[in-house]
Amino acid sequence: MFHWKKLGKIFTPQDVTGRSWLKEFAQAPATLIFDDFVRVYFSCRPPADDNGQYVSYSAWVDLDRNDLTKVIAVAEQPILELGGLGEFDEFGTYPVSVTRGDDNEVRAYYAGWTRCESVPFNVAIGVAVSHDNGVEFKKMGPGPVLSYSPDEPFVLSGPKVRRFNGKWQLFYIAGRKWKLVDGRAEPVYKIRMAVSDDGILWHKLNRDLVPSRIEEDEAQASPDVFYANGIFHMFFCYRYSSHFRGKQNGYRIGYASSTDLTNWKRDDSKAGIDVSEEGWDSEMISYPHVFELDGETYMAYLGDQVGRYGFGLAVLQSRLE
Repeated sequence: MFHWKKLGKIFTPQDVTGRSWLKEFAQAPATLIFDDFVRVYFSCRPPADDNGQYVSYSAWVDLDRNDLTKVIAVAEQPILELGGLGEFDEFGTYPVSVTRGDDNEVRAYYAGWTRCESVPFNVAIGVAVSHDNGVEFKKMGPGPVLSYSPDEPFVLSGPKVRRFNGKWQLFYIAGRKWKLVDGRAEPVYKIRMAVSDDGILWHKLNRDLVPSRIEEDEAQASPDVFYANGIFHMFFCYRYSSHFRGKQNGYRIGYASSTDLTNWKRDDSKAGIDVSEEGWDSEMISYPHVFELDGETYMAYLGDQVGRYGFGLAVLQSRLE
């Protein structure tokens, strides 16, 4: 079993001033390591418009490498412009996952979403590139690199990119169905993966990686995978399909392991982290991202209302095995 020590909430978007596009949420944290700091990417929102509609942007904060509880810089602008009229990312970028590519470029894989009529949104996965160490990004083209298909009909989101054995690995979620709950359409999605030689042309595995546990329509998200001691470890989050915006049915963090990246054994009892008795993460805990730094293993994660009030960190107290 893993044992995580919580370090508290690290970043609160409501504390930031002078950025009208960054008013609340710091969702889906993802890191990029530098010599003196750790850059944490996240997604945020300005206030709703006059019609009650939101958009979402992605940004970053830099944490002092010697003291990860200390914020030393916040992005002046969103890392990526919203898409043009009718494009898949016209209304938002959320979430984002970053990695260093070739020729000193930084790639961001992100979920771009657009509004729909019968359901609230649809989502596909795009890619953007930075040549200034991940400050700003330009997308490779107007369309996504991973979109809907007969087996994955909608809501391709939650990209987490890794590179193992010379290949690009993309873990993501794909919509299974929409459910009407008290007159509101709620999505059900499952964890999937795709493999690529170049990070552009992807070959989907076309099957769920992690079995459902709490109910058949369990929704799963944020499948973050890393390798340690001969095992691939996946931390992810899951929730009930209805009435999940409170404590009882809200997000929790799960765990699965594999030796080959395609066959996974789920055992949530090993996750080693749960909601707190009180405070900012006492109702839900979600969107884990695990990274190693200076001999320690950390997890960035969201608390109540899926990161409306920021993200926190935890440090691993046990051996990875």
